[in-house]
Amino acid sequence: MALPKPHRLRHRKDFSAVYQDGRRFKGRHFVLIVLPPWLDQKKLGQEEPVLPPSRIGISISQKVSKRAVIRNRIKRQVQGIFQLFLPRLKPGLKFVVTVRSSAVGCEYKEFLQELEELLNRAEVLDGYS
Repeated sequence: MALPKPHRLRHRKDFSAVYQDGRRFKGRHFVLIVLPPWLDQKKLGQEEPVLPPSRIGISISQKVSKRAVIRNRIKRQVQGIFQLFLPRLKPGLKFVVTVRSSAVGCEYKEFLQELEELLNRAEVLDGYS
């Protein structure tokens, strides 16, 4: 199931901002890049923090797999995992999840464990453990 529209990161400038100024958290199958709202607000020149919902983008290169079917399956699984975590995500954050080629042969369970660990390391979940 796809992410709700308000939670999707879709524009090139948003991806560029996250890549340029975000904090990176590396795992075995994914790289999670997080742009906190205070960095994003500073760029826009806004003083008062207006926190929209957190937005997520997924980047998966053809280097990961030449087959679109495989890339789309991984993308859907990552979107599904983020849907589970949406209620617990702090507002105003922008995420880009970059998929590594080691993710091709993995199961959903491994993705879930790794993304939860990366989100906890990034301290972006309410009540992170």
